[in-house]
Amino acid sequence: MGRSKLKVYEYSGCSTCRNALKYLNSKKIEFEQIPIRETPPSVTELKKAKQYLGDIKKLFNTSGKDYRDGNWKEKLGKLNEDQIYKELSSNGNLVKRPFVVGDGWYLVGFKEGEWGEQF
Repeated sequence: MGRSKLKVYEYSGCSTCRNALKYLNSKKIEFEQIPIRETPPSVTELKKAKQYLGDIKKLFNTSGKDYRDGNWKEKLGKLNEDQIYKELSSNGNLVKRPFVVGDGWYLVGFKEGEWGEQF
């Protein structure tokens, strides 16, 4: 069986996303590019990513305007996980990007060293 194609949720205005896509292309890795603002990751993908990454806070784009303006640092302690997943899946600006869905694994953000271990 071949490996399933990667899903890369990204935003074209994000330099980190552009660097990640450039990295994948340089390694000749096939992927499906998905605009994160228009099509955020599903609740199921977010839940699986949290299981893989270990901490729900790692899913958040903490440097983003929506995170700051929405006072998410304070809100996180008050919402249950289902509420948090619902918010993340309805606002792609809150999700750390790029958000990569592999075959049983996930990456958020782009650190070439981490990505090198995965690829």
